[in-house]
Amino acid sequence: MKLSEEKGDGSFRIRGYDAGRIVVNETGYEHSLVLAPEHLDTDWPPQRFDDLRREHLDVVLELDPEVILLGTGGHQRFPGRDLMLCVLERGIGFEVMDTAAACRTYNILMAEGRPVAAALLID
Repeated sequence: MKLSEEKGDGSFRIRGYDAGRIVVNETGYEHSLVLAPEHLDTDWPPQRFDDLRREHLDVVLELDPEVILLGTGGHQRFPGRDLMLCVLERGIGFEVMDTAAACRTYNILMAEGRPVAAALLID
């Protein structure tokens, strides 16, 4: 799926998503990553949903977003209560969806100028 919305001031835009690949700006990535309008971390450790741990979300929380989008791969899967609470207790919005939906939502929120961060799992 090609995403073509070009609004927003962020340096990092998601240009496309297919199962197993996310295109940020002009570069395709085939592994999990974290991004915000002015931040891209291509070394985010969890590669599968089952690998996700609290310390992985700490990296995202350091970006001080208003909302975190967690893309859980091809299907929406909810993390355990402790993972959800570590975000929600800080008053940060936490939306869990499949990665395709998270990519679309990231671009919309970024275009609105919102402080958003997306943690995107490929699988």
